[in-house]
Amino acid sequence: MNHVLIVDDDIDSATTMRELIGVERFSIAMAHTLRDARRQIAMQPPNLVLLDLQLPDGNGMELFADPNVSDESKVVLVTGHASLDSSIEALRQGAMDYLVKPVGLQRLENILSQFTQATPFSSSKSQCPALENNAKNGRFGRLWGRSAAMQRVYEQIGRVAATSVTVLITGESGTGKEVVAQTLHDLSARRSKPFLAVNCGAISPNLIESEIFGHEKGSFTGAERQHQGFFERAAGGTLFLDEVTEMPLELQVKLLRVLETGRFMRVGSTQSQETDVRIVAATNRQPTEAVTEGKLREDLLYRLNVFPIELPPLRERLSDVPLLAEHFLQAISEREGQLKTFNADALQQLCEYRWPGNVRELRNAVQRAYVMATTDEIGSEWLPRNDSTPAHADRLALPLQNDLVERAPESIRPPQPLMGGDEDTLNLPIGLSMAQAERLLIQATLKQCMYQKERTAAVLGISLKTLYNRLKDYANGAQDKQARDSG
Repeated sequence: MNHVLIVDDDIDSATTMRELIGVERFSIAMAHTLRDARRQIAMQPPNLVLLDLQLPDGNGMELFADPNVSDESKVVLVTGHASLDSSIEALRQGAMDYLVKPVGLQRLENILSQFTQATPFSSSKSQCPALENNAKNGRFGRLWGRSAAMQRVYEQIGRVAATSVTVLITGESGTGKEVVAQTLHDLSARRSKPFLAVNCGAISPNLIESEIFGHEKGSFTGAERQHQGFFERAAGGTLFLDEVTEMPLELQVKLLRVLETGRFMRVGSTQSQETDVRIVAATNRQPTEAVTEGKLREDLLYRLNVFPIELPPLRERLSDVPLLAEHFLQAISEREGQLKTFNADALQQLCEYRWPGNVRELRNAVQRAYVMATTDEIGSEWLPRNDSTPAHADRLALPLQNDLVERAPESIRPPQPLMGGDEDTLNLPIGLSMAQAERLLIQATLKQCMYQKERTAAVLGISLKTLYNRLKDYANGAQDKQARDSG
């Protein structure tokens, strides 16, 4: 039986917590001071410590430095005096989570469930032999790959899937972050409940709060009826927040509150609702850089980053390319009703390409090759190659036409022609800001790719939704400038 230690100087609060946990499921000990807590830990190392922040003989976080606290012991901060600094510090010290008093029963149950459910990827092979055998053969849930990098990802997913721990998935665009989130859901106890994916960068900032939390009838112009948000529609299941760093900062505060309390309010409502949703978030940015750039709140980062999973780019697991390509080819063959196969030259070329657009680009390349192949055997003719398709930013050679320069705002027009001796080269003068250089590069790449946005995104190594967001920003900026000029 798992053992829980409750450390709280308020006897009534500790007793209430003990009743909520239930002695039939856990063995429970209580301590009301740091000294008592250390003595209890020495007598019986706990699986879970519910730790109050303010104790008579010191700060509860002093317990993190106690050598008797095992690495296997999970610590959850429970306090009525939570602050931004204390919450971040607790998570930095290694706290699994933190709860704000009064503790919601559902939030507590989500934490306790991690100690009462066996994970599907247990060290005991007899518990899930089919899953382990599939992983060794190259398939794990909805994921494909035999490389060591993917085996590590499989192990991480297997260990966290059956819990309710919040997961943050990082990786370049096209590496399969949503597929990982779906696999987490499929292997969890929530698999029979909804899995909903929200692209935080694709929803209008004016609508995203309503879409996520819902709204009441008449709460704003156009709200003609009550609307259930993603938190309500995903009840009991998993909510995947893709590109979470694109969420407006004011909404990040409200998301943080939901993660802390397990409660939310519809727009226009005065009554909060309890939610039971497992949060999986993802970003193609480096989270710490997003915090530095002001794109992500630091306290929200630590709340989301309870269990990080980093996906490797495809160029770092090229041994998986044939397996992935064959999988995509089989899928499209079944869908189109005509079986086609790769020849040896095609597979070799696939393995030599660097895949800047990652798995998404590989899937698109396989589909295009299938369509263009005139026989049942697909050769290398229609597949990308490093010497003709850019794979690295330092090899990117793009033409920049004069009309593109003329349409650029005056403030970012270079003082001298951008065309160098090589018409396939984009030269940028020193002195441009990163935003100005990025804009010219995106516009030039878009023209080079004949305005095919998916190909442009793959060449630039960004997601299609990121490209759409940038182009939308440029269009809005041009309209604002035009309005100012006309005014």
